[in-house]
Amino acid sequence: MIITIHRGINQIGGCITEIASASGTKILIDLGHNLPEGENRDNDPLDKIENIDPILDGVSAVFYTHSHGDHVGFEAVIDKKGIPQYIGRLSKKLLQLQRGNILYYHPTPELRASKKAIDNFTTYEANKPIKICDITITPYYVSHSAPDAYMFVVECDGRTVLHTGDFREHGYRGKGLKPTIQKYIVPRNIDVLVIEGTMLGRDDSRMISEATLYEELTELMRKYKYVFVMCTSQDADRISSINHAVATVGGRRMLVDGYQYKVLEAFEKELGQGNFLCYQYKRKHYFRKNWSNVLDKDCKRGFAMLVRNNCNFRKALDEMMPLLDKEQCCLVYSQFKGYITPKHSAFMQNTYDFIHTFDWHFMYLHTSGHASRETLEMVCKNVKPKMAIIPIHREARSDFRELNLSEELKNKVITQSTSIEDIKIVVK
Repeated sequence: MIITIHRGINQIGGCITEIASASGTKILIDLGHNLPEGENRDNDPLDKIENIDPILDGVSAVFYTHSHGDHVGFEAVIDKKGIPQYIGRLSKKLLQLQRGNILYYHPTPELRASKKAIDNFTTYEANKPIKICDITITPYYVSHSAPDAYMFVVECDGRTVLHTGDFREHGYRGKGLKPTIQKYIVPRNIDVLVIEGTMLGRDDSRMISEATLYEELTELMRKYKYVFVMCTSQDADRISSINHAVATVGGRRMLVDGYQYKVLEAFEKELGQGNFLCYQYKRKHYFRKNWSNVLDKDCKRGFAMLVRNNCNFRKALDEMMPLLDKEQCCLVYSQFKGYITPKHSAFMQNTYDFIHTFDWHFMYLHTSGHASRETLEMVCKNVKPKMAIIPIHREARSDFRELNLSEELKNKVITQSTSIEDIKIVVK
């Protein structure tokens, strides 16, 4: 077996992992774009289509852990080469909605090719193995800010790899992580653990649960009549917290645009069944342009409105804000704080300007989609890989050896190319 980390050993986002069997069968896990440097596309060579070809040479399939853009991004190139692409069912639907929405406003050939490729994706299901020649891949559900995320157990040449993808414990379904690992992963006797480490280089002192975030949102909505929330449109847990807070305060609606409404319908269909009623968004209300009518009839007691930084929302807010008492208005920013922090490498001036457009009260209220240090420790200690721990999706300055792990586990952390028995690990 050969495990190649094409990208991700010393950066967050854009991870590309290749696993090849002795017979030459190759699969890729995730192939997306680097996270942008502020408002500009990162200039990493692997963010250019012409440099992806060598990675795709001889690949039998590409598996995506979830739908975020730093994990999926070259689907049209891959589709053109006839390489099968696999993703979760809800993730496929969300990507179709996203690409379709952008295509409506920007009908370019590139976007059409992207949409066509996504339509061709094959979907997998949790706990059901897929065989690609002599490699077997089994997905297991994990909680993440993307609502349909998975880790993979990969088996070939008598060896077993666990690739965690992005995960956390503090989401609404995160409490299932440890039981999943103990029931399904531990018995597999994992040889190599490929694990994300996003939060190792960040301050996780305020790693609150989504349930706590809901409580803080509820208090905020009791204080302010009109609450605007800027969050990721496909973060089912975050929007569930908002919707639940709206319902708790009572008499209010959660205002969403047409695209967001379709996304919430997809959440309800795929997630909001059985015991997961938190994914039923009964307070959602599709707003249209007649603001005076909305405010007089539908939202007399106030609202929470999901907003995004685009021309449609800027126009809508320009029309809406003069009708409201600004003292009763609050904007909640619920995304990575680096995007709105001047001098941070991820700072986005356009986003910063958007949230400061109006004279409303401002509140930063967010929790990460990634695992805390304690959760990373729990996974390593429970999985106890026999041969290696390969940390990816982490900043270069972070070190897994700083975690509270045994010396035996610390000595298994690999960040450079090496060979261990019959497994070759290549770090590029």
